[in-house]
Amino acid sequence: MPPLRQPQMLTAAEATYLDEDDVVFGIEINGDVRAYPKRILAWHKMFVDTLGDIPVAGVYCTLFGIVILYKTEHKGINYELGTSGFLYRSNKLMYDKKTQSLWSILEGEPVIGPLTNKGIQLDFLSVVTTTWGAWKDLHPNTKVLSLNTGHRRDYAEGVAYKSSFGTDDLMFTIPKIDTSLKNKDEILSVRLPDDTTENYAIASKFLKKNPIYQAKIAGKSYIIFTDKSGAHRAYFSEGIEFSNYDRKISATDDSGTDWKLEEDQLVGGNGKILERLPTHSAFWFDYKAAFPDTILVK
Repeated sequence: MPPLRQPQMLTAAEATYLDEDDVVFGIEINGDVRAYPKRILAWHKMFVDTLGDIPVAGVYCTLFGIVILYKTEHKGINYELGTSGFLYRSNKLMYDKKTQSLWSILEGEPVIGPLTNKGIQLDFLSVVTTTWGAWKDLHPNTKVLSLNTGHRRDYAEGVAYKSSFGTDDLMFTIPKIDTSLKNKDEILSVRLPDDTTENYAIASKFLKKNPIYQAKIAGKSYIIFTDKSGAHRAYFSEGIEFSNYDRKISATDDSGTDWKLEEDQLVGGNGKILERLPTHSAFWFDYKAAFPDTILVK
């Protein structure tokens, strides 16, 4: 499962291989906008790239539905990560080339090897799971992965792991099945590991029915907007209540102030800025196995 390292990118106009409803993982860092199609990442599980001068590693686990983006630099050290193929507590492990330590993809920290218990935990950033059409509409200047990856794969939509995606059965056992949701129902993880042990798993089906969802974590209020493509974007709301959302890029709060949704922030017509709350997706069965005390919202 070779990761894609500094992969070749195309302009949106050049990406004629993509259909409007193909699933992509959208990212923007410091104005650098990229789309990584699911149909390609499903074969590689990870990309290592530099976006907006920030070194990052994006992890996509087909078995567990996890899509998560890490800054790979911690306290001045950039960790060159790859996918190991090993599992730990039902989660796939990364490794760093220098020490061969194994890292949890959900925690962003070493769990086996010489780097364990060294206080290393990578920061994670937000990834938007959406359609190519919706992402391109919002970001016409986006770059997107080229099919020229240096590897020979059938990158057609839905080909990779078709049998796994087509069933709710599990490929690997876990200690206990929680039937609150179907095994492979998608959840959005809301957690602030630096601030609290509170942990929320919010069902994507619930968010699609409630495109404006407001709650608190560690005493901090936040809001999640879910657009027409099913993409979730979360922001710290600082107690501001929202009443309207066009399911695209515009929202209005209870005072009548208009807001624009951007990938890194929520911008008010009054000049106020609300910062993005990093979140990521996962399948319910795996997330519950990794975080038994998570609070489910459905």
